[in-house]
Amino acid sequence: MITALIILIVVIVLWSAWGYIGSRAERAEYKVVKKMNGYEVREYQAHIVAQTTVQGTGREALIAGFKIVAGYIFGGNVKKESIAMTSPVMTTVEGDSQVVSFGMPRSYTLDALPIPNDPRVKIVTIPAKKYAAMRFPGFRSDARIKRMQEKLLSALTRDSLAPQGAAAYAGYNAPWTPPWMTRHEVLVEI
Repeated sequence: MITALIILIVVIVLWSAWGYIGSRAERAEYKVVKKMNGYEVREYQAHIVAQTTVQGTGREALIAGFKIVAGYIFGGNVKKESIAMTSPVMTTVEGDSQVVSFGMPRSYTLDALPIPNDPRVKIVTIPAKKYAAMRFPGFRSDARIKRMQEKLLSALTRDSLAPQGAAAYAGYNAPWTPPWMTRHEVLVEI
């Protein structure tokens, strides 16, 4: 019994260390304007993203879009240049499609980024915007994301803030990250 407990503790510690190392990617910068009851109001500066639009919604579409954009940053571009992974990976549902985007490292300018080999990848500058953001840990599921988006939109209504467009999902961690270390968010422009 003690041996099994020791093995379990060692596995949890090693899994946590692996999750910590895997979560050290450059993150999107923002300024918290105001902490509200259950969410934050943030200001994001203009930034560059690589994005693609895929048919469908939910996990399958996220995976398909992720693979397309990951192909670009892992050398699928005219320079065959690898670009560092950043977080979060953002997804926004637009009708029966989903837009999946990765922020580009701040060290790049629009002119310095290599041209994608895949025409489905678009390099876009996102202007400075203000968002309401609600964070949640644990496992990610389509149903849970939907519940959190509804909770955020309900809080905005309560606080007389008007959302601009659809709510988005932001995932900050690799799939192997332990659930107690994950960071997920739902965001909506206000």
